[in-house]
Amino acid sequence: MAERRNRKSDNSFKEPDKLVEIGKVQPQALDIEAAVIGACLVEQDAFGMISDILEPESFYDQRHQIIYNTIRKLAGDNKPIDILTVTEQLKADKNLDKVGGPFYIAELSEKILSSAHIEYHANIIAGKALARKLISYTSTIREMAFDDGQDMGELMQIAEGKLFELSKQNLKKDFTQIDPVIDEAYELLKKAANRDEGLSGLSSGFNDLDEVTSGWQNSDLIIIAARPAMGKTAFVLSMCRNIAVNNRVPVAMFSLEMSNVQLVNRLITNVCEIKGEQIKSGKLAPYEWGQLDFKIKDLYKAPLFVDDTPSLSVFELRTKARRLVREFGVRLIIIDYLQLMNASGMSYYSRQEEVSTISRSLKGLAKELNIPIIALSQLNRSVENRVGVDSNDPNSKRPQLSDLRESGAIEQDADLVCFIHRPEYYHIKQDNKGRDTKGVAEIIIAKHRNGAVKDIRLKFIAEYAKFTNINDGSIPLPTDVETMKPSKLNTGYQNNDDAFNTVTDDMAPIDDIVPF
Repeated sequence: MAERRNRKSDNSFKEPDKLVEIGKVQPQALDIEAAVIGACLVEQDAFGMISDILEPESFYDQRHQIIYNTIRKLAGDNKPIDILTVTEQLKADKNLDKVGGPFYIAELSEKILSSAHIEYHANIIAGKALARKLISYTSTIREMAFDDGQDMGELMQIAEGKLFELSKQNLKKDFTQIDPVIDEAYELLKKAANRDEGLSGLSSGFNDLDEVTSGWQNSDLIIIAARPAMGKTAFVLSMCRNIAVNNRVPVAMFSLEMSNVQLVNRLITNVCEIKGEQIKSGKLAPYEWGQLDFKIKDLYKAPLFVDDTPSLSVFELRTKARRLVREFGVRLIIIDYLQLMNASGMSYYSRQEEVSTISRSLKGLAKELNIPIIALSQLNRSVENRVGVDSNDPNSKRPQLSDLRESGAIEQDADLVCFIHRPEYYHIKQDNKGRDTKGVAEIIIAKHRNGAVKDIRLKFIAEYAKFTNINDGSIPLPTDVETMKPSKLNTGYQNNDDAFNTVTDDMAPIDDIVPF
């Protein structure tokens, strides 16, 4: 009896769910579909008002899909759209009987009196179509989730890729009359004029670079590319020091290559001017402990957010970036580096096609958030194989736009493309102007959509993995720091090893404030 009661209880619980599932119909608005097509048949300008909102597959009724596609075909051929022309075209395409014959076309033309609300109606149809796509995608994901042999990590990638693809299709922005845009541009111009440095964008902290770019501009995608060992990560970390540490402007850095701890260690090396190998080993001289204790204070509470998610997808990046901007006021996003990202869940014929999608998505995200996005990029090996007039030819190893790795779309989508070039690395002792290349890095602005292309010289301090302005000196230390002994340092620990380990652990709050 108890078993029978339990079975009955289970059935009474499951059956309503089944009935609800069976009783559900796909989201649709057939009357509105008929009204929209009727308006296109009656009103001359109706189709032009909705052509960028609706696709044939936006309609639920297959007859409406065929008729709308015929209307679009007539419009593409610059032919008039009315009951007669649509009927004749359907007949020529052998589709007239499929849609119900001339009678149904005439009936549709009576469904609407005016096209006054056609855009509103079209958006309803588009919303229903989007809902159907979501149902289709989620049903597929649901079936795959029930499969015991399905890898859940792969399924998550597919699911987020499908959602990202849908969200891209749904992102549409209407045109605007130019007056408010002029007002906005004028206000930005006045703000730039009131700044002492005369920049309209976010200062990189490198004076000569800012002079050419006027700072990193909102909505720009900036590609910084170089061969390995040129200092890509060191360059952006030096910028993080200038922007987030020195000026307290919120910056987010997505590191796909290094862990958060490795990244922070590089930042400690940069800011505290202590050699990287000594930071790794913890074997610091007495004066270096004082130097570390004095300078590391600048890093605490800096509005620098780091994320070391490996193989970050464009969908994950969008989600995290929106939250960073909304909740923490982040004004610059840095990605290290572009080729390690993926466009998960979507199918591509080649890696080049996937990288193209990633670069387009980054540009779209920069426009959506209205902040600059900097993406590091690798260069292909053609730079290494290039031969000049002789071994000291200063131009032989200079990178070019054609050297961008895996996709020409990176060059096309970017607003700025900058290369980092250190002739000294290739044993080139003088540049083409006869200047000494020792300790010098060139930032080659190879593409600048809104300005000049130019070469910028910066100082590169290899032992600290640090870039500075060409005439900058080191950050001054307290006068007594070099005479301080470990026992006199205000560390509160028994020995230097304990002090270093605790300093590393103390960096944890920087990771803790990352909202991911």
